Amino acid sequence: MSEQHPLARADAQSTARRWVLHIDMDAFFASVEQLTRPTLRGRPVLVGGIGGRGVVAGASYEARVYGARSAMPMHQARRLIGVTAVVVPPRGAVYGVLSGQVFDTLRSRIPVLETLSFDEAFGEPAELAGATVAEVHEFCADLRAAVRERTGLTASVGAGTGKQLAKIASGLAKPDGIRVVSAVEQAEMLSALPVRKLWGIGPVAEHKLRSLGIETVGAFAALPESEAISILGGAVGAALHRLARGIDDRPVAERAEAKQISAETTFETDIVTLAQLRPAIEAMAASAHRRLIADGRAARTVVLKLKKSDMSIVTRSFTLPYATEDLTTLSTAAQRSAIDPTELGPIRLVGVGYGGLSRVRQESLFPELDQAPVAEDGVWEQAAAPVELAADAEEAPATAPLATALSVPLWHPGMDVEHSEYGHGWVQGGGYGVVTVRFETRSTGPGPARTFAADDPDLSRADPLHSLW
Repeated sequence: MSEQHPLARADAQSTARRWVLHIDMDAFFASVEQLTRPTLRGRPVLVGGIGGRGVVAGASYEARVYGARSAMPMHQARRLIGVTAVVVPPRGAVYGVLSGQVFDTLRSRIPVLETLSFDEAFGEPAELAGATVAEVHEFCADLRAAVRERTGLTASVGAGTGKQLAKIASGLAKPDGIRVVSAVEQAEMLSALPVRKLWGIGPVAEHKLRSLGIETVGAFAALPESEAISILGGAVGAALHRLARGIDDRPVAERAEAKQISAETTFETDIVTLAQLRPAIEAMAASAHRRLIADGRAARTVVLKLKKSDMSIVTRSFTLPYATEDLTTLSTAAQRSAIDPTELGPIRLVGVGYGGLSRVRQESLFPELDQAPVAEDGVWEQAAAPVELAADAEEAPATAPLATALSVPLWHPGMDVEHSEYGHGWVQGGGYGVVTVRFETRSTGPGPARTFAADDPDLSRADPLHSLW
């Protein structure tokens, strides 16, 4: 556990009118994989897309040592780690169950919980009003112990006089620790932080402030409020200036479930070609996808938002026949809605949103049709037949490749499977007609690996939730 900061220890009897807690699970996605697949414990695990356009949704602390992190292209993370990297696809259903257990545990001690994602939440325990730093630390320790006992996972907890400080504190507590920021030390802590650490300061606002020589929260707080407003705008500038001065009275309240999950960004220079637009859409699709995975739902509708240089907005949507959390499928759907800027006009903002959200996921029978790549001229290419079927193309009827493809199971690394004799396991790899499965669950400890013929009748796909047994 991370130890309490020396200043906070010396100030253990300091009290505050209110204490807000920020509870953040440590490397949640990767930790869940290590929990339910014990062989992965202590290894550099990357959760995310395995394909060429895959993005890291979560990285274990063992992977972070090498510089890997969330939102990084998967190929880059794998290159940093090397051959020891273990890549597994996200399993939203499993994360959802454990997330529910975490929040149920928290709510048993903090009735009002403001959940931010799968793995983090704010709380303001009524019994901590007027409490000392020492009392808050003890409460946080009990909270972490309860979560660990219920789920087997670790959480870091930060506490402060408002949401801003609580969130900063939980970051300082990681991994597996507690950090309580007293009212006495909060001004000193805030003033030294980079301005980007201030909640609500994004890349554009940071660039504006840095161009004026304002690089720390303390420097921003030292500005007259009128100047902060002139730089960042009316309501936003005033609100951020208050946060920079440690004034944060925002209440902790339950959040309604979002109807759409999205991500967007404004570019410093207008996008004027389709070649510039494509990677921007891909980046926003990936960013929104990380939020979708954290939310625990799947999406059926993909919305592309384009704001032109004249500030007019164009939106286009594409609806899939099923709800999915597959990044390649969702990103491809967003790309289908792209409009060439040479026809539309210069674009200053790109956003991708996911709607038709559902807890029910359904896989496409023919994902290659939903994930067909886009050609340079914007025309969608037809997916090629699987390589292993090409040799039979001239000798068999037109329906033979499809029949062959459906008769031989496709085993993907990370897939949950069941064997009639060995029980639940997950695919470690395969090829050339064989598949290797590691048989283990949360309760078994590291299990044995066995290799089977790819068409072994005793091997079948399994519910990922069985790995929690």
